[in-house]
Amino acid sequence: MEVGNSFKELEESVMQDMLKTYSEEAIDHFLNPRNLGQIESPDGFGRVTGPCGDTMEIYLRVNGGRITNATFLTGGCGPSIASGSMATELIKGKSIVEAQNISQDNILNALGGLPEESQHCALLAANALKETVRDYLAFKNEPWKRLYKVH
Repeated sequence: MEVGNSFKELEESVMQDMLKTYSEEAIDHFLNPRNLGQIESPDGFGRVTGPCGDTMEIYLRVNGGRITNATFLTGGCGPSIASGSMATELIKGKSIVEAQNISQDNILNALGGLPEESQHCALLAANALKETVRDYLAFKNEPWKRLYKVH
């Protein structure tokens, strides 16, 4: 058997096993995360550590009260990556108020669900998003204070 073929077969087997647990949408956001990275001098920044120890950071760029860019970083597991990716996709183009109302359930539904033991990852993303919006609102009227904030 050729090495390339055996790797392809292994890859297909792993994917079939993943599909028994995760939706295609969740797998796609894990394997191909959207909006991964930082925004230099963001308009909003939040960092939250969940009870499992995973940490997520979300960065916002806002113009005219609308989110024009959102990115995330996490050192967490696949479901955390998928949740951060989906959360940032859900808020792009939204108002700050709309973004503030994104919940764990919104993220779970958009991902096609997560197993019960991974649902806290969507909560981590929702909480990081809320922290990021709070940060944006805190400095909106007094942007000079951001110069003294350490991320």
